[in-house]
Amino acid sequence: MKHQLSRKDQTEWQSRCATMKIGLIADTHDRLPLIDRVVQELNQRKVDLALHAGDYIAPFVVSHFKPLNAKMIGVFGNNDAELNLLRKKFDEIGVQIRGRFADIKTDGLRIALLHGEEEELLNSLASSNYYDVIVHAHTHQAKVCKEGKTLLINPGEVCGYLSGCSTFAVLDGETMNVEVVSL
Repeated sequence: MKHQLSRKDQTEWQSRCATMKIGLIADTHDRLPLIDRVVQELNQRKVDLALHAGDYIAPFVVSHFKPLNAKMIGVFGNNDAELNLLRKKFDEIGVQIRGRFADIKTDGLRIALLHGEEEELLNSLASSNYYDVIVHAHTHQAKVCKEGKTLLINPGEVCGYLSGCSTFAVLDGETMNVEVVSL
């Protein structure tokens, strides 16, 4: 599944952004073999940055993100446990866990990263038009849409537990095209 901006919107984005590729993942839920696969896919696609919208679940998953070649920033989800230990373990491998929300400025983009279980908050962020991109999760359903000037991206679930389909997404910072990829 691919989402593409209009020609006018692409021209506007290209004037502000470089060529960063951003990998988007969420809802990994301790599914170690699929975490290994998504890390491998992100490395093969040479993403510059990986954003995780939460629900890692337990600290033992952290070592499976260590082979990721890109910088990674994440937030907690509603099912994450042992938050202090998760943050400590991720910090040890150079991954930033920002709490429940991250305001990320990179490559000319302003990105909001959150799990998204608070629907009213998610909707308010989207309607504010403050962010270029909002990355969220929680529903386990991959979805890409635009509200005003804001691109909303749910990369789906890496774990594949609820939908039966393991997915992640890649955002092209130059064209603002989003590819949802099945593992």
